[in-house]
Amino acid sequence: MKHKTRGLALLALALTVVAAPANASAAACKDVPNKYNQPFSVCDDELFIFAANYKPFESSVDGNRQGTRVFDEIIGNKLRAAFPGVKIKYATWDLPVRYENLKSAGVTPDIIIEDPKSRIDRDLEPMGWVGDLTADLQKAGIDLGKLNKASVELVKSRSDGGVYGVPLFIDEHVLLYNKKIFDKFGVKYPKLGMTYDDAYKLAKKLTRDDGLDHYKGYMQHPDQYLEFNQLGLYPFQPTSSEEPKPEEVKVSISGDGWKQYVENLYRFLEIPRNDFTTVTDFFKGDMSRPGHLAMAVETLSRLNMYAGNELFIEDGDEEAFKEQAKSVDIGVTSIPVLTRDSKAIYQPNTRAAFIPPTSAKKEQALQVVKWLVSEEAQTELSKQGIKAVLQTDNVVSNFGKSVPELAGIDTSAVYWGENAAVSNYQNTEFWDLPLYSVFRQHVLRDGMTAEQSLTVSEQQDIPAYIKAQAAAGKDW
Repeated sequence: MKHKTRGLALLALALTVVAAPANASAAACKDVPNKYNQPFSVCDDELFIFAANYKPFESSVDGNRQGTRVFDEIIGNKLRAAFPGVKIKYATWDLPVRYENLKSAGVTPDIIIEDPKSRIDRDLEPMGWVGDLTADLQKAGIDLGKLNKASVELVKSRSDGGVYGVPLFIDEHVLLYNKKIFDKFGVKYPKLGMTYDDAYKLAKKLTRDDGLDHYKGYMQHPDQYLEFNQLGLYPFQPTSSEEPKPEEVKVSISGDGWKQYVENLYRFLEIPRNDFTTVTDFFKGDMSRPGHLAMAVETLSRLNMYAGNELFIEDGDEEAFKEQAKSVDIGVTSIPVLTRDSKAIYQPNTRAAFIPPTSAKKEQALQVVKWLVSEEAQTELSKQGIKAVLQTDNVVSNFGKSVPELAGIDTSAVYWGENAAVSNYQNTEFWDLPLYSVFRQHVLRDGMTAEQSLTVSEQQDIPAYIKAQAAAGKDW
């Protein structure tokens, strides 16, 4: 009996020893608590990609408040096929976790897809999730020189003298027009390269009545008009440092270039009964009925949405969009240019990839980013109705090919023109300035002239904003 008992004990010990390595090699996972009390965890054998501030990625949500479907169908499935040996974990902001949830749980994304324009300073720098990638990109063979120049400059302008990220795609601004309104009044459609002077004439002609119907001719969001300005105007003046203190930040928006640029849009707002409401009135916004706005400057993601691409429409809104679409026959052209010989469109509405310095999978993440800006991946994005940052003939010619709803729409305007690029950003620090005060406060509400609105914003609104942010411990 003693021999039998001793034998069973040895067998149990042997099984324990055999099982130990398997348990030891199992991935360790961290749970990430969130306000929705939904289960979410990230394991150390997963490459974690986290995306924020690109609304289409948030349009489809499952029962556990996770939004992976849109990303997967647009590029995620292709990405996984390109890296079959890599376990890729993807999540969208607030579905169900946010940056602060990840930080509290001790989880750092390996790749962050974000808007570099304002979110580097607002979100990523405070988290410690950006660092200069210049040497890493060279080592990985990622050539920024092949990508959209203005997108690269935008990222650099926010990178404190280095390069914090790699542009991936552009939610480009285009001019949408309702062919039904043009046809109704016998007016010729807008053309590629149309100037603001041309657009102004059309706007006046199409702001009119027909019985009980009132039509507005033109809408362009004044905030975006300034923030993505086509002159590449940069409000910050050089200091003696790449990271000046709040009291050292210098801003100038009252020079001749700014005045001329603001006056250019100012005249559209003065057209009687073409009052600015919202650009989404092109489909259905603040106006009481759809189909009563002739032209609107909008983004490509909106074009996809209005055309009926269900990936870009929030779950549950599909039927409403189908109904509103009956009043609109979509035409697309480039946003107006400032002069006849210009091809400068807005600065790029870019989303870029960032690799946090503390990522445990930095080398793997660099290879994934390299693939994301390859012709294969960029062609796939273009096929899905998204403007790529790598603009080869193949990429350009494939735009929208995977979106049946775009088949009947001339989208040649998407890659037309050149994005305006910021310059002279060395030794400046970006602050997310309240430029809305120029048009939406001082022009539309206070009735100021273009010159008055710029001067008051420069001398009063902006310094007060910076002072208040600094007092709150913020540097954006």
